[in-house]
Amino acid sequence: MGNPERLRLLAMLQGGERCVGELVREQDKLSTVSARLQALHGARLLHRRREARHIYYRLAEEHVARLLNNALEHAEERFATP
Repeated sequence: MGNPERLRLLAMLQGGERCVGELVREQDKLSTVSARLQALHGARLLHRRREARHIYYRLAEEHVARLLNNALEHAEERFATP
């Protein structure tokens, strides 16, 4: 979760399951996003399923969503003005 781009992908998946193509931004390469998703899957933070030629990802469990929310809240505190 220390990588901002992997964190962005996790945050996008908080809204529910998405296809890899839906997670790619204009400046991203599909292969780069796929590698990031694979790393998150390898860390058991994501579940994936294949449907024909598409791969869909979702957060592995509710505790991953809580962990993500805590990390984002902590990051926001760091930049909050006193």
